[in-house]
Amino acid sequence: MTSSDSPSPSLDWSTLRNSQPRFSGMESGHGACQGCGQALATRLVLEAAGPDVIVANATGCLEIFTTPWPQSAWTVPWIHSLFENAAAVAAGIEVALRAQGRTTKVLAFAGDGGTFDIGFQALSGMLERNHEVLFVCFDNEAYMNTGIQRSGSTPHGAWTNTSPAGKVRQGKRHFKKDLLAIIAAHGIPYAATASVAYPSDLRNKVRRALDVSGPSFLLLHSPCPLGWGHDSALTISVDRLAVETGLFPVLEMERGHVVTTMKIRNPRPVREYAEPQFRFRHLLQDTPEAREELEHLQALADANIERYGLLATEPGPRDTEGADTVRRGGSRWG
Repeated sequence: MTSSDSPSPSLDWSTLRNSQPRFSGMESGHGACQGCGQALATRLVLEAAGPDVIVANATGCLEIFTTPWPQSAWTVPWIHSLFENAAAVAAGIEVALRAQGRTTKVLAFAGDGGTFDIGFQALSGMLERNHEVLFVCFDNEAYMNTGIQRSGSTPHGAWTNTSPAGKVRQGKRHFKKDLLAIIAAHGIPYAATASVAYPSDLRNKVRRALDVSGPSFLLLHSPCPLGWGHDSALTISVDRLAVETGLFPVLEMERGHVVTTMKIRNPRPVREYAEPQFRFRHLLQDTPEAREELEHLQALADANIERYGLLATEPGPRDTEGADTVRRGGSRWG
C-alpha cells in the first residue's frame, strides 16, 4: 500500500492506534530535521526492545539532536561514546551487567560513519569476542552531522561535499562497502538489514536479535532529507524505492548464511529512486557520462537482485507489497 492509497473503510483507526506500542525510549521534542529517517528508526528499535535496555550511542546526528544540554529525549539509560568506540563501550557495559547477574539488554547505536569507517575496528572486536550486544547502524549513507561528506556507505555516483559531481567525475567513484558480507565473515549468530518503510519487519528483527545468545547486528536504512536532498514528506516512499529497486536488499543471516529475504513483487527502475534526490540529480542529465553512471547504478541493483534471489515468483504476505508499511500521519498498516 502506498501513501496515496485511501484508508480502508473497514479499518478502525482508533483501535489500531491504541494497539501500537505504549513504550517509547525516545520522546518527542528533540531537534531532528523534519522527515528524519534516523529519528523514526530509533523509536521503532526501542519500541521493539522495550524499557530494560542500556544504549551506548556514538557521536553523530542522533546524539546531537537528542541531547542538547541540559535536555535529553531519552527515557532509557543512555551513554554517549566517542565516534569510534560505541561497540567497545557497549561491550564493557555488557561485561559489567553479566558480572552482576543482570539480564538488561545492551544496544549500541551508530551511524554509517561510526560503523563502516571510524568505528569498524571496535565493532569487529566486539563481534569476535562474542559480546551479547545488538549493534544497530543507522545507515544514512554519509557523514551528515558534519556537513554531508562521503563515507564507506555512500552509494556509487552519489553527490556529497567530498564527492562532488562535475566535469571530472559523476559523484562518488567507489562502490558502497559490502558491510554485511564483512559482518557475516565473523560468523555471528544473527545479522540483518531493515528499512524504516517496513516497521513490523524491523521490529521483528530487533526482537529476534535480542533473543539470540551472542552478538547481533542490524543495518537499518535511514533516509536523510537534508543529505539526500529529497522532500521531508518523501522519507518513507524514498526508502521503499531503495528496497524495490534492489539497491538495499532486506534480508536476515545466521552464522554468515542468508536465511530469509524480502522479495520484490514489482521491481522499480533505479531512475525512480534517483529522481526525488538532489544527490543523484546529475545522473539524470542527458549526457553520455550521466547515462553511463546511471547504468552502473542500475547494474549494481540488478546484481543484488540476482545475488540474493529477490524477485518474487508469486504474491506473498511478506514481500515488498504485502509487508505492512508506514503511512503519512504516523499510522501504519498495509
